[in-house]
This record gives sequence, structure tokens and C-alpha cells, in this order.
Amino acid sequence: MLEAEATANMLMMTRPFSAPKIEEQPVEVALVKAVLDGDRDRFARLYEMYAPLVHGILLARVPRDEVDDLVQDIFLHALKKLHTLRDPKAFAPWIAMIARNRAMDFYRSSRETVEVTEQMALARPPNRTAKEILDLIRQLPDAYRETLVLRFVEGMTGPEIATRTGLTPASVRVNLHRGMKLLRERIGIASGPPAVAGG
Repeated sequence: MLEAEATANMLMMTRPFSAPKIEEQPVEVALVKAVLDGDRDRFARLYEMYAPLVHGILLARVPRDEVDDLVQDIFLHALKKLHTLRDPKAFAPWIAMIARNRAMDFYRSSRETVEVTEQMALARPPNRTAKEILDLIRQLPDAYRETLVLRFVEGMTGPEIATRTGLTPASVRVNLHRGMKLLRERIGIASGPPAVAGG
């Protein structure tokens, strides 16, 4: 009987049973770990997920006809250097930085450059081609250039851009807003509501 009372007392003193909390990890973490464990086919999924990010970063910085080859080079480099990634959660900012560095390397190795002045950009008629708009975006500061291309060319949402680049959502919103304002100015479109005469 003492045994039954002791067992009852122990049961009353313990907390209710709850299942251990399983922390969900982002899919890229599982993919990076799988590739590092030898399943190189999983890298194709990382490519599918992050090729638009890399493409957008490069498109904002290098000539269009060079972008596709550089995307391939960057992912090959990333596959070879994946073991150097300290935190699998940081894959997106890591691959974005590789893309930015490769774009800088592209210009270090190429010697032929043409400076485009603001007067040249404003001399064009208001109906511009996509290539002309992209050329104007490329003249914007880095932060605006990259977020605008990721948003309007690659079709990423603000939260996707934030997640993949490592920026905060607020920074992405500010960069998109300021970048659009500068782009409108360069295109020659008024960015605010029209002024009311005699008001």
C-alpha cells in the first residue's frame, strides 16, 4: 500500500507530459546538410530556389549577355565551397555575396567601359524600352539597383528579397521606395501627385 501511495504522490508532483518541441528548420538548411553529406543532387533544388536571386543581383550589375554564364559559374563555385559555409541558414546571404563579388570581379577583368551621363539618359523620349530602363537602374546606387531588379525583373516580393539577401523588410521597403523615386526622376516622370493650381 505504501508503494501505491508513493507512486500516486510522484505522479501528482510531476508536470503533465508534453511532446518535445521540434524546431522546424528551413528547407535550405536540410538541403545544404544533404549536399555536405554527399547527396549532390540536392544542390539542384538549391539552384532552383536561388537562381532568381543570383540572376537579379547580376542583372543589376553586369551586361545582360554575361549574366547566364556568370550564374552558372557562381553556383559551381558555391558547390565547391559549400563546406566553408558556417551556418546553413545563411545560404541565401552567402550566395548573394558570392554573386556581388563575382560582378565586381567581372568589371575588374574587363577594360572596356562607357560612361553614361545623366544628359544622355534624359535626352531619350519618355517611351523607353526595357533595356533602356535596365540601363537606368544600373546607374542607381547598389542598394536601390539590386532591390529594384529583384522586385521588378525577378518578380520577388519584398519579404522574399529580405529573406534571401539578409536585409530587413524595412530596409527593402525603403530601398524600393527611394530607388523608384530616383528612377522616376531619371526617366522624367513626376513622382508625386500633381500640384493644384491656385490652391
